Amino acid sequence: MQRVPVYVQATDPITLLGMKSHLSGSAEVRVVGETERESASVTVVVPDAVTEETFATLRELRRGPSRLVLISSTLDDAQLSRAVECGVVGVVRRSEVSSARLVQVLVGAARGEGSVPGDLLGRLLEQMGRLQREVLHPRGLTLRGLTTREVDVLRLVADGLETREIASQLSYSERTVKNVLHEVTTRLQLRNRAHAVAYALRHDLI
Repeated sequence: MQRVPVYVQATDPITLLGMKSHLSGSAEVRVVGETERESASVTVVVPDAVTEETFATLRELRRGPSRLVLISSTLDDAQLSRAVECGVVGVVRRSEVSSARLVQVLVGAARGEGSVPGDLLGRLLEQMGRLQREVLHPRGLTLRGLTTREVDVLRLVADGLETREIASQLSYSERTVKNVLHEVTTRLQLRNRAHAVAYALRHDLI
């Protein structure tokens, strides 16, 4: 199996060495250097703290083909929402960093999958819900662009159901559910399930 090329961008050399150490023994990913960063499927951004400079870096990196994973000690609701808008598909708390966890998130990101801690995803959905109710809906700012099937699937994703559970509830095959999600994320140029749900809530689609 070909290993996923990963570039690590950290604000200090000690953190950089630590991240590389976590990944060095993996058979699934390989860390690339500065000269190969354009070939990386995933870029890991590890700031000391999430600041405006962090978001500027993420926006710049989003222009490339690499998917973005953010490692941070803390993220408030506004920072989480901005990170998703900047193209971040995976978030890992520093306190939860381990070799196995990192590899899992990075391999998933390379496949187009997202990974956000459950409580953070819940906060993101709650924030998007408030935005829908308090800002968008009163101003009539809605955008219809999903099929009935897509709406049904996204609603169940927002409820926290896994692919198998969604398939069972809607009497679809798991492949159909995956295809529906892939079609939505591809057509709307979204990064992952969490981004798709946030988009749908923001535009009053579910």
